[in-house]
Parts: sequence; C-alpha cells; structure tokens
Amino acid sequence: MRTRSRPPPPKLHLETKMPPHSPIVAHFSGRLTSQVRRVLPAYLALLFLFLFFANTHFFTAPVRAAQKYRRELKYQQPLQPSTGPIPRKIWQTWKVGPLGFEQRDSDSAKTWPAKNPRYRYEVLTDDNAIEYLDFHYGPQGFNRQDIIDLYQELNITIIKADLLRYLVMYAEGGVYADIDVECLRPIDRFIPERYNEEDVDMIIGVEIDEPAFADHAVLGSKCKSFCQWTFAAKPRLPVMMRLIENIQDWLHELSSQKDVPISDLQLDFNEVISGTGPSAFTHAVLEQMTAQNHGKPVTWDLFHNLAESRLVNGILVLNVEAFAAGQGHSDSGNHDSRGALVKHHYHASGWPTLHPRHNHPMYGEVEKCNWEPGCVAEWVCAIPSFPQHFPT
Repeated sequence: MRTRSRPPPPKLHLETKMPPHSPIVAHFSGRLTSQVRRVLPAYLALLFLFLFFANTHFFTAPVRAAQKYRRELKYQQPLQPSTGPIPRKIWQTWKVGPLGFEQRDSDSAKTWPAKNPRYRYEVLTDDNAIEYLDFHYGPQGFNRQDIIDLYQELNITIIKADLLRYLVMYAEGGVYADIDVECLRPIDRFIPERYNEEDVDMIIGVEIDEPAFADHAVLGSKCKSFCQWTFAAKPRLPVMMRLIENIQDWLHELSSQKDVPISDLQLDFNEVISGTGPSAFTHAVLEQMTAQNHGKPVTWDLFHNLAESRLVNGILVLNVEAFAAGQGHSDSGNHDSRGALVKHHYHASGWPTLHPRHNHPMYGEVEKCNWEPGCVAEWVCAIPSFPQHFPT
C-alpha cells in the first residue's frame, strides 16, 4: 500500500521567522507600504526645502534671469507720449529735516526754494522715508513690497541714500539735489531755449569725462559718468525703474557671492560707485537710451567733449559745466561761468572714508590725483605689480 509523503514544512523567513507568504507578513508589508506612501511626500518636501535654502542662488537664478528678460522687453516698449513738463518739485534727502540742519547744510539747501519760488520743496529724512515708500510702493501704490523689503534690509547708509533718491524720482519726479548742492541758477534755466520743455523727460549732466583712463584698473570704471547729485525727471520713467531693479539684482548677486545676508554686506568704495552711485546711474541711462534707440548702441562717445547739450530719446544731457563745474578735470570750467547751474560743496560727502579704497602706503589713493595724468602715472609706477595702463 503506497503511502502519501508529507509535504516539507514551509521555509521560515530568517528575520521574521514567519513564512514569507503568510497573512501576517502580507498584512504588515501592506501597512508599511501605505505608511511610506503617506510620509514620502513630506520627506521629499523637506528634502527639497533643504536643498532650496542650501542652494538658493542655484534654484532662483533661472527665475531671476526670466524676470530680467521680461523686464528688458518692458523697457524696450515705446514711451507713451507724456504731457506737461517735469513736475515743479524739489527733493532732498538727509538725516534730519530742515529745522535740524547744520548751518552749512542750511545755507546750501535754502538756495533751492529761494531761486525757485514756484516749486514745491520737500526733504525726506531717515525717519519718514519708510512711510513714504509704504505709501507709494505698498499695496495701494505700485505694489512692490520686494522693493520696500530691500530698502529696510539695507544697513549701508550711502546705498540707502542712493536708492531712495531713485525711488522718489520714479514715484513723483521733479528735481533731486544732494543736501550739499547749491542752486546757482533757477531750474527754468536747466532746459535751453531751443528745446520744447514737454519733450524733455529727464535732465542729467556729465560729471567725469576722462575716457583716456578707460584701461586703468582703478579709475577705468569711473572715468565716464553722468552726475547723480543733481538731476531731474518726469515720474515713472523706465530708466529709473531699470536703475532700481539693476540695484536690486546687484545686491542679491553680491549677497550670494559673499555668502552673507544683504543686511550684513560690507562694501568698498568701488562697489558703492559701481553698484548704486554714478557708474550704476550712467550704465542704466546708456542702457535705456540704447533700448529706446531700437537696440542701436548709444555709447559714451556721443557725450565726450560735449560742448552744448544733447537730447537723446527724451533724455537731455548737459555738458560737464552745468552740474559739475570747478572739479579741476574733464574741462569742467568754473562756477562763475554762465553755464554753471549748481555748485557741489562736498561737505556731505564723507561716506568714502567708511568704505576701503586701494591705498598705496606712500602715494595714498589714486583718486587724490584728481585725474591728473602725471600724478596717476607716478602712482602706477610706484606699484610694480599694478597694471601699467595710464594716459601719457
């Protein structure tokens, strides 16, 4: 009689000591899979956030590039015909209001309303600047909280001062002048008689016209610039918003490069000049002139040795004597001439001492040469490792 052999016992799983296909293992395996499915999105989100904040610049760079491209298209749009002249407003910014001015500041400031009685005169201070920006750039205004946040985050006084003047001029327009700038001639003289006042959207003047120093490692970035201690503009000009957003991009880029928050940035003299000062101002103006010139480049050559004023796509450029007379360089003339419109006293310009400059132990700062070729050549030759590029 044949006997039926008994089947071998099922193999037990080594870890669980349970048959691999048992209902208990299947039960826990199913629960484990469902739990993993539930928590996996949370883990992935946390991982993404970690990578994002660890590599913010990497992740946001394409977004910023796309935004910049869209902005550039916006800047290239034809200007809407604007009616009326530049608003009759005079703006100054300072630590305190007029009642708190020192005598030297008061002497310069009071020349503006005295020579321009038909103009409204206003001083923005450190205490009321935020309220001003909240009103004009908040939800009821341009709705640019990003710009307000940037201004509040900044801790470098000169950068805030530069940015504030551009924000004011974009919002309301008028005439801006530094607190240490004296008005020599009425603002009505800023536009020569041969121009129609309504065709002029912006008034600027040459400050430094020394292109022979273009290859100099220190002076090269500053040798061709428009003046921004005095200028005038209609409100909401694309050139002003271009400048503001250029500064915004520059600060974020610098923050990423130096691996510190914007609030902790430390800048040298050249970074200030190129980031928010005259070089940044000049760069934005030439960019906008080019954009409004159907992309045909507008370069400094158009304004070199400018004898008279020149109107380029609504931007009136005055010669160096108008806003920057008496500098001792750039053929700037003197303040007694008929063409000198303002006088910069420089007593509020102590900010360079707070920002390091390239300093030779014996010859000091090359800027002290005041663009005199012989002095610059001597300074360069005193530093064997310095690039030997200077005019002769």
